[in-house]
Order: sequence, then structure tokens, then C-alpha cells
Amino acid sequence: MDFIKSPVTKKILRILDGKKPRVLDLFAGCGGISLGFFSSGCEIIGAIENDPPAAKSHSINFHKQISNETKEIYEIPRDIISTDPSHFFSDLGFHRNIESQVDIIVGGPPCQAFARVGRAKLREIAEHPEAHLKDPRGNLYLRYLQYVRELKPIALLLENVPDVLNYGGHNIAEEICEVLTDLGYKTKYTLLNAVYYGVPEMRERMFLLAYRNEFDINQWFPEPTHWINLPKGYHSSRQVALKTLNTPFFKNNGFYVNPPQPSYAHCLPAVTARDALSDLPKITKHLEGKLKRKVQNFNDPVPYKENDNLTDYQILMRTWKHFEADDAIFDHVIRYLPRDYPIFNRMNPGDQYPEAYKHAIQLFNERLSELENSLGKKLSKDKVEYQQLWKKTVPPYDPGKFPNKWRKMEPDKPARTLMAHLGKDGYSHIHYDSSQARTISVREAARLQSFPDGFVFQGPMNPAFRQIGNAVPPLLAKAIAEIMLKQIRRVSVAEKQNCTEKVDCV
Repeated sequence: MDFIKSPVTKKILRILDGKKPRVLDLFAGCGGISLGFFSSGCEIIGAIENDPPAAKSHSINFHKQISNETKEIYEIPRDIISTDPSHFFSDLGFHRNIESQVDIIVGGPPCQAFARVGRAKLREIAEHPEAHLKDPRGNLYLRYLQYVRELKPIALLLENVPDVLNYGGHNIAEEICEVLTDLGYKTKYTLLNAVYYGVPEMRERMFLLAYRNEFDINQWFPEPTHWINLPKGYHSSRQVALKTLNTPFFKNNGFYVNPPQPSYAHCLPAVTARDALSDLPKITKHLEGKLKRKVQNFNDPVPYKENDNLTDYQILMRTWKHFEADDAIFDHVIRYLPRDYPIFNRMNPGDQYPEAYKHAIQLFNERLSELENSLGKKLSKDKVEYQQLWKKTVPPYDPGKFPNKWRKMEPDKPARTLMAHLGKDGYSHIHYDSSQARTISVREAARLQSFPDGFVFQGPMNPAFRQIGNAVPPLLAKAIAEIMLKQIRRVSVAEKQNCTEKVDCV
């Protein structure tokens, strides 16, 4: 009788009858995962996000058609630690039977304190709804599992950095899979790189998928569509993350599966930075002294420049269904970094901070010579003029301690991983076009992360950069969503008839 009354059975039937799967996004950010699932035919029924600008971005993009009064409810930033599922759904207008409201849960809970919780605490959440209150160190993962326990989704996605496979000696993904198995799910996890799915960025993350035991899964993760020979650093970091798997237990009994491998013969070349950005309007006003240190306006439209040779990727970014940009883009704004524009200009593609520092020293020597000629005398290091010129020309960081702090993008390669701290400096992604001599704009960062041009970010600049850097690339999320929906809809005609008969008997 438990199966007959199961809300899971009714959810499966609902989707098989052609209804849109309903997705709840936890730790949603601005909505990278949400966009992937929305574009695959899902309905985003809500999101929980603690950061106010990100919560507002999510609401603006995924709840465009609702009233302003209702939209304000979706814009509310929520702390998942203090937000119970029942209270959340009550705010959204669902006051009863909340376990029938969600088909799929997605999200990427932060991992910082989780490694100290361990298997026993994780299993405790399956038995005690308020277990998360006993150990604040593990609240975030425990809360994700608590939402799974109460809402009984038929499938879920959990995303995180590769290091969760080897975090303080814990394989966090493996431990979560054990708990989900206890809760009635089939589950697997792997590492996927966004560049293999048409994203112009080399970004590797762990993805964990789970389905209710009622499903027969014949494909867990999407096949790559693009190929590139990744730099050595990505291979070595993957090996470090996978170190905990090199034991007999994991080889024979673990939940990890090897990711699908891209094929040079059958995949498209990786999308490059030039493929992604070359059609966007140039920014040079900072070189003309027209950019000041102030909050940049996200609301000024910047018309596209005329271009008859758009790449397939650029066309996709301009015409993404429901997120079309028409004739202009917004938030094409950059950071104010006047000391460094001449350095950016001299850097070669692929140069990092040690090379940038050498260029800065060369610039300083040239400027010092000009200053000494104008003064008619040599300047020693203890002179005020010398020290002022040094400060105006040379960055203060030790090139031996911060070799990777700066990097000029290579136009014929995908970008390196965008990080959340992009909003603080942007030096990790200096534009490849030396004539523009700048770091990338907010809109360019969004392009590299595969957000379409019509996707709106709530500013100002630093929060917008942070939202983009924290997000799962929508194109990768879409590839995963399509596989998940295919598996959910694989239920045979006979099984559907069996489910229908059992539901009708309730």
C-alpha cells in the first residue's frame, strides 16, 4: 500500500502525461542550473538563495510573468538554515501537501565545514528532521538532504568543486550517495568539464545525480559535444581530487563513474574566447580618460557592432529562447584600473603575473628616464618622485608569491575557470585584445560562462561578477537536464499502465 499511496508515483505519472517537471533550486545563486533546466522544458517553481542581488536576479529571470506583489516574494533572500520547506512553500502560496509540489531538486551547497560532519551525522538527517540544529558546522549539506527527505523529489542534482571528493580525507560525494541510497535513490557522481559541452571556459566540477528506485537508468551523464586537450593543471587537479578513489572499496563498490570522454574525431572544436566575445562592442573609454572610479550603470544599452560573421556561439547567446537581447546588451562595464592599462597593453596572450611584473618594470624604467630628463638630474630610490612614480606604475605583489594572480586570455583557446572573486580585481581574465587594454566586462564574463545576452544580473558590478563566477554554466546544466528528463520519461507503456491502475485504486 505504501507504493500505491506514494506521491512519487503520482509525480512520475504527471510528467508522463506531458506536464512540465517542477524544479526547486537550492543555493540557487542567480540561476545557472535553473536556466539549464528551464531551457530543457522544466518549470522553475522557486529558489532559495541567501545573497540579495543573486536572489533578485533569479526572480527577475525566471518569474517574469507574475505580478509585482508576487515577484517580491520570490525576490526575498532566504537563509536555508532558518527556512523550513513548509514555511517556504507557505510563502509561495502552497499551504498543504508540500511533498507533492516538487519533482526535481537541484543545487550546489557550499562544502567548507561539511567534511567534519561524517557519515553518522549525514545518516542522522534521514531519521531526525531537526538534526541540522545540533551541528552548525554541517548545516548546509544537512539542509539540502532535509529538503530531499521532506519533498521527496523523483530526481535531484547536486554540484560542487572537485575537491569534495578529497576534502580533509573525506569523499563527501560518496558519503552523500550512501545517505541518498538509504532514502530510496539510485545515485552516481562524476567530474565534468564545461568546455566539453560547448562552454568557452575550462571549468571542472563534481556532479551528483540521483533518481528514485522506481527508475531504470541507462545513461547517467551527457556525452561531450566539444573537444580540447586540457592544460596539464586541469589533469593534475583532477588526479588530486580522485585520490580517495584509489582503494579496493571504491573500485568495486563506490558510486563514482568515469565521465564520458570527448572524441577528437566526433566532437566539435572547443569554443574559444574569440568565438565567444569578438562580436561585442569594444571598450576604450578608459584609455581616453572617460572612465571614473564610480558605480557603473547596468541600465545603459550598448548597441551591438555591425557584424556579418557571427559564430554559432554568438548567435546562440543573442537568440537564446526567452532570453533574447534584441539589438543591444547591458552591463558591458569594466573595472577602473588606471595604473594597469599600459601593462595590459604590453602583455602577450597567456602571460601571467611574472611577465606582467616585468612589463611594469620596463614601463617604470622608461618613465623614470623621461622624468629624470625633464628634471635634469638622476633620482635615487629614496626620493619622493622616484617612490611616487614606482607606486603609479608597478603593482605591489611579489611575482614569486603570486604567479597566477594575473592572466591575459588567449583568443584561440577557451578561458580559464572564472572564479567568484572576479569582482574584486578581474586580473585573472585580462581581455586578449591589447588595443582595449582592460579586464573583461560583466557581460563578457557572462558570455564565457554561457549566460545568454538577455539574462539580467542585479548589480552593482562586484555582486554581478560574483554571481557569474559562482554559477554552473547554463549550457552544461542544460546538457545534464536533458539526460535527466530523458531518463525520467523512459518509463515503459506497461509500467505507466501499472502505475495508473495503482493510483486509481488509492
